[in-house]
Amino acid sequence: MVVRKFFAPGTREALRLVREGLGTDALILSNRQVPGGVEIMAVAERDVSAAVSTVSAASGGPSPGFDVNATQDILSEVRHLRGMVESQLAGFAWKELTRTSPAQAELVRVLLGRGFGARFSRALASRLPADLRGTQVMRWVKAVLAANVRSVPAGEDLVSRGGVFALVGPTGAGKTTTVAKLAASCTLQHGASRVALLTTDCYRIGAVDQLRIYGRILGVPVLVARDQRDLAASLAELQGRHLVLIDTVGMSQRDRRVAEQAALLSGHGRPVQRLLLLSAVAQGEALEETVERYRADGLAGCVLTKVDEAVTLGAVLDVLVRAALPLHYVTNGQRVPEDLHLASSLYLVERAFRAELPDGSFRLAPEDVPLAAARTSSGTRTPVAP
Repeated sequence: MVVRKFFAPGTREALRLVREGLGTDALILSNRQVPGGVEIMAVAERDVSAAVSTVSAASGGPSPGFDVNATQDILSEVRHLRGMVESQLAGFAWKELTRTSPAQAELVRVLLGRGFGARFSRALASRLPADLRGTQVMRWVKAVLAANVRSVPAGEDLVSRGGVFALVGPTGAGKTTTVAKLAASCTLQHGASRVALLTTDCYRIGAVDQLRIYGRILGVPVLVARDQRDLAASLAELQGRHLVLIDTVGMSQRDRRVAEQAALLSGHGRPVQRLLLLSAVAQGEALEETVERYRADGLAGCVLTKVDEAVTLGAVLDVLVRAALPLHYVTNGQRVPEDLHLASSLYLVERAFRAELPDGSFRLAPEDVPLAAARTSSGTRTPVAP
């Protein structure tokens, strides 16, 4: 087992060196202040696992006194100790940041309170120009965020451009209602004869009937595709339509059928572009996982739904910036088509910081900030100044 020593002028830099050298699962054995900075001794978790396995084998393999369960207990205890040390280090790093860069520390606190992820918040705060103070800080933050949210401008949105679009995403994201809103908007601009609806959702009770009701109201055809043959025939029949919208079955990002759905929507002559629906009320971890899973099979962009129900928009803005996913529309209610709007990055950023935060159990307390700021996420892209 190789124990490595890391030195840096400050705790944050030392922790960064540990992560870069040994990975995010590195076990921190000790830390101490030394002349000129901080010294951390750490070991890769895989080395600890290998060492424990070696000891187990040397003792005769699985036995009542030292078997696989004992190995797991040791690793669990080591991880627990690591968590305790990292919590202390997080506190040290936060105190160091508040002492050396109080403006950055305050910005991290604000961003965390608004739902942005820890890594994103730290990365954005680290780029804060040193000469900014007070209200200048928030003006800079809003400008950077707005420049990094890829909202699709008028004239380039799917209603204006036309094409075949399948709306995909988790159950409850609002796909069917959004299909109706887009169809209504296109009907108003181009006429009912230029629009058609398709559905592959033959599983949810009433799904087809719901879409057919919208179709009758708008005066547009609604076709049902149960398999690839149906879908190919339907798309061939609707070849001359300006906009064809496909309502799909809602699927969790962890559902193995996501890949099957992507395969169903591909290879039919006329390209089918997939548009991911993201709910503004979903957890940041779920949003991140959803984007990563659905993006693996190709996405033309996304629609942000249920903005009116969200307390904060930090998590979804965090994910949108890091994923660099084009945002076509936002929805903020059930009215068709009134509650569908072209995406505006300026509006979303202002909305993210304007709303009053409820004074409830989930509000971040000052003593919780160091631990929250120490958390990491899998994304690596950070916003850049315009």
